[in-house]
Amino acid sequence: MMRTAAAALCILAASAAGARGEEKAPTAEEIVNRANLVAYYAGADGRAQVEMTITDGRGRTRERRMTILRRNVAEGGDQKFYVHFQRPADVRGMAYLVWKHVGRDDDRWLYQPALDLVKRIAAGDKRTSFVGSDFLYEDVSGRGPEEDVHELLRTEGEAYVIRSTPREPRGVEFARYDVWIDRATFMPMRAEYFDRAGKKYRVVEALEVREIGGHPTVVRSKANNLESGGHTVSVFSDVAYGVGLPDDIFTERYLRRAPTKWLK
Repeated sequence: MMRTAAAALCILAASAAGARGEEKAPTAEEIVNRANLVAYYAGADGRAQVEMTITDGRGRTRERRMTILRRNVAEGGDQKFYVHFQRPADVRGMAYLVWKHVGRDDDRWLYQPALDLVKRIAAGDKRTSFVGSDFLYEDVSGRGPEEDVHELLRTEGEAYVIRSTPREPRGVEFARYDVWIDRATFMPMRAEYFDRAGKKYRVVEALEVREIGGHPTVVRSKANNLESGGHTVSVFSDVAYGVGLPDDIFTERYLRRAPTKWLK
């Protein structure tokens, strides 16, 4: 009887260990969807000041300062983003608006005050440089998880390593990208992009993460262009969530007339 009881305990322990193992190994889709929520949907809305330093391959630098506003239309779904530039002088007053949609192309506008012109940004332009930096327009609002096929490659230290392959490869410049996602917070910490020849040409990484308002938040990030040798560092400050941003500021009217109350 003692041997039988011991065997039963071993079976129960093995079953419990197996259950715990299953809990620690979510699917690639579950990891990516949760990481998307952590990275882009913290709170009902959010605001941050951003200082961007752009360094080219010869070591020359340029600065950008902007405010980013974000409002969720639906958790994990549609969103609205408003970016207003304060300096340098050549971009002061410039504004960028995104209506992010799930399952279809986003709507994007750019206001150029020197020309007093609101320009509609084509869907294909979201993979181009964001105001001359090494970040892309798509980096600001995020890439929809449904746009790629995801595979869990391995667990590496404290991170899940996910490989994502575009469902529509003709619409993007990369063949695949690998992302390191923190297992505790589900914050994406590093992304490496590869071209169709298998060469790594771009790296985006979170350099510093802090908890703000109960949400893990990237407060310093870097985009590296391995082909040009240039890189851009973004530093986020005055980050706040749940600030009560009204929906009407995310409209074309406020591209020309900045919502100053919400930009301070």
